[in-house]
Amino acid sequence: MLFVNNFDTDQEKFWAGDFGNQYVERNKSDKFLASNLNFFSQSLKFTNSLENCIEFGANIGMNIKALKSLFPDLKFHAVEINKKASKLLSEVIPRENIFEESILDFTSQEKWDLVIVKGVLIHINPQMLEKVYEILNKATRRYLLIGEYYSRNPENLSYRGFENKLYKRDFAGEIMDKFSNLKLVDYGFVYHKDTNFPQDDISWFLLERK
Repeated sequence: MLFVNNFDTDQEKFWAGDFGNQYVERNKSDKFLASNLNFFSQSLKFTNSLENCIEFGANIGMNIKALKSLFPDLKFHAVEINKKASKLLSEVIPRENIFEESILDFTSQEKWDLVIVKGVLIHINPQMLEKVYEILNKATRRYLLIGEYYSRNPENLSYRGFENKLYKRDFAGEIMDKFSNLKLVDYGFVYHKDTNFPQDDISWFLLERK
C-alpha cells in the first residue's frame, strides 16, 4: 500500500531521508535477530490465539522475521516511512501489506490482534504523541506491545549528533492514562550489556484491551 507523503515534522523528514537510509544498513545482523527472538519470546509469553499483527515503524523487518519464527501462522502488516527500508521489508512480508507512510498519516478501519511499536515512539515529535497514541489504540484489537526508552519524566536527548530527534518518557503510562480500555499485562527491561541477547536498554510493556 503506497502513499504520497508530505511530512509535517522534522522527525518524519529525518527518518524518511538519508539518515533513515543509513539506519537500514546498521540494522542488519544475525545477532540482532537472535536478540529479537529472545525479546519477543519473553514479552509476548502471556498472549494467546494471535491471528494477525501490525508493526508501526517496521524498518527492514528484523522484528517481523523473529516473530515469523515464533508465530509462523501470524499474518503481518507494517507501517514504514522510509522507502529504502520498505523495499527490503517487502522481501519479508507481501508488498500489499506495507503502508509506506508516516505513522501520523496512517488510517485504517482494520484492527489487529497484536500491535507492535519498538524503538519508534522515542523518535516522534512530542507534540504529535497524542495523535500517535490514538492511532495505536484504534488499531489494537487485543494486545499492544511497546518497547522504548523509559523515563518517568520526559527527556530530550542528543542522538548521534542530532538534536530534537530522541526522546525518553513513560510512553506506556501515558497511553494507559489516556485509554482506560487498556490494562498492563506484563513488562520488562533488556540491558545493552546482556551477554547473550542484548537490546538497546529497552523497557517493554504489554498492554491488553479490557
